[in-house]
Amino acid sequence: MLLPIDAMRMKRFLTGVMCLSLCVSAWAQDDVQKAAAEAAAALMKAPQTKAKVEKPQYWNSSAQFDLGTSSTSLWNWAAGGYNTFTLNMGLDAKANYAKHFLSWNNRLQLQYGFLWSADKKNLLQKSNDLMYLESRLAYRTSKESKWNYTASFDFRSQFSDSYDSYKLNEETGEWNGQLKSGLFSPAYTNIALGMEWTPNDWFNVNIAPLTGGFTICTTEALRKKYGMKLRSDDLDPEVGENYRNALFQFGAQIKMNFKMALNDVLSYETQLVLFTDYLNQPFKSNRVNWDNKITCQVAKYFKVSLDTWLLYDPIVMIDGHQRVQFKDSFAIKFTYLISNKR
Repeated sequence: MLLPIDAMRMKRFLTGVMCLSLCVSAWAQDDVQKAAAEAAAALMKAPQTKAKVEKPQYWNSSAQFDLGTSSTSLWNWAAGGYNTFTLNMGLDAKANYAKHFLSWNNRLQLQYGFLWSADKKNLLQKSNDLMYLESRLAYRTSKESKWNYTASFDFRSQFSDSYDSYKLNEETGEWNGQLKSGLFSPAYTNIALGMEWTPNDWFNVNIAPLTGGFTICTTEALRKKYGMKLRSDDLDPEVGENYRNALFQFGAQIKMNFKMALNDVLSYETQLVLFTDYLNQPFKSNRVNWDNKITCQVAKYFKVSLDTWLLYDPIVMIDGHQRVQFKDSFAIKFTYLISNKR
């Protein structure tokens, strides 16, 4: 059957349109593939961003500043008394390093306080004074061990002179007292080699059978009191300059540290140090230092603390006798902590 001429033309037209569409589609597909290939190549050339790896932190440090004050004011108080004002300042700084089996712990404690009383108007009496530095280098015996080889150093003294039994000089208006201690009078320094057992984070015991150190007294008038030796046996023992300014001691030391937070508010910390001198009645005349701290954090920047210090040193004479020394301090303090711990 023959189609009309118009139908034949229409058929040719549609066939041409279809061919043109196929050509355009193929050309467009080639462009898309080319663009995709170019984009992939650009991505391959772009710098690769690596995931940021956090560097290990080997040092942890902190510094806590304390400031405490109290005052008493009396007005027509029948029972009597004096107006008083006290101020206490403190710093507790730590810097600890730990990497693999090696650790190095350092702690510096500084405290100073004074008391003003209306009965001694032009006199500031020292109420607290401490300079205490500890440094311990340790190497763990094995990966899972609780024992460490240790070498430690410590230094303890005070900043300024201390007096008691004050008497007023009527002519000069100045107060004169009996000197009890001073800067590096006394001062105690030790270097100890031994081992430490650390079963957990809140308790450790350091046993150092090789401990050498000096008791130092730079003030001549106090050298006899703090057990210094005469330069020569034929010298007058009542003259301070006849004594040496340092006494060497070599013996064994045990140091125990315990610290625990009972809850989010209350914490307790104690340190007991026992020392015996191989050169002078070993294991009979022993030096004892026992410090205790109870802290209650009542607010972010305020705490209540009770500190006690017990000291017994057989070479120190108090009124001509060996005596146990004890001191305590109760205070409400403003406290501020700076730390780099994550």
